[in-house]
Amino acid sequence: QVQLVESGGGTVQAGDSLRLSCAASGRTFASYPMGWFRQAPGKQREFVAAITWNGGTTYYADSVKGRFTISRDHAKNTEYLQMNSLKPEDTAIYYCAVGSERLSRSGREYYSGNYARVEEYDYWGQGTPVTVSS
Repeated sequence: QVQLVESGGGTVQAGDSLRLSCAASGRTFASYPMGWFRQAPGKQREFVAAITWNGGTTYYADSVKGRFTISRDHAKNTEYLQMNSLKPEDTAIYYCAVGSERLSRSGREYYSGNYARVEEYDYWGQGTPVTVSS
């Protein structure tokens, strides 16, 4: 059974840092793109960051660019999200996700146009809450 388990969330003050982890079990996702999304209360789930299967290319939402860094460790079947200079508007539940078969087999053009879409990810973690106080 496939499981994605996030950890590392918590309550911090503005300007602090957190590092989220997402450990996958049940199968390896070394050949799949992965991503992070977040959902604030009363809002839709939104894209945060994505990384290609080999870690060679990363993408970020404009709101987190320059502050967040996505990475992955194939040996540990784990992806990470380093979050620096946190702001109150970063408060949300953070979810890791694994890209769909279609996304994983797509070429650069399709991937670059679809990595931010929730529908392009097949497996999701249960989420870890992040609260940033001002």
